[in-house]
Amino acid sequence: MAYIGTGVEYALHCLLWLVAPLEQRPSSRDLADMQGVPPSFVAKIFPKLEKAGIVEASGGIRGGYRLARPAEDISVLDVVDAVEGPKALFDCQEVRGRCALFGTSPPKWANRGVCGIHAVMLNAEKVLREELAKTTLASLSAGVLGKGMPSGFMNQAQIWFAERQTAREDARMVGVRSRATTRESD
Repeated sequence: MAYIGTGVEYALHCLLWLVAPLEQRPSSRDLADMQGVPPSFVAKIFPKLEKAGIVEASGGIRGGYRLARPAEDISVLDVVDAVEGPKALFDCQEVRGRCALFGTSPPKWANRGVCGIHAVMLNAEKVLREELAKTTLASLSAGVLGKGMPSGFMNQAQIWFAERQTAREDARMVGVRSRATTRESD
């Protein structure tokens, strides 16, 4: 099992769409559909991002998400911690004191100091967290844009998100009219 799960990958890809301000706030479903990832999974991730102060949500038919603070102020570590919660890279089980030759009472020297394996893992986690902390959504976005994205691509994305919102509004109006017609016939 991966230390950093798929939820972080989905969250980061969705958040990259929010770095460049869109004319409308996309829903979590829109962001999931744009990338071909499970909408139900993304819908569970965004409340965590909101609670962590990474995104802001607005309700209603025109509702959706936007970044709660500038992309330069949101690190990959912020996203990892929001989605995964606080968890250690390694959970030392103090195996060093369980040697069969020790019987039920390991000698003091066997458990003295920090376990060497645990020390390596603590250092690896420190380095990992430092790297994730220094990488921001802004720098990730710049890397994506620097890959030679055609100039009209973001405009196509704007249109796609706008059409999704219009479709939601149209569906809502059909539902409102249908309920009104049902009430009139009663």
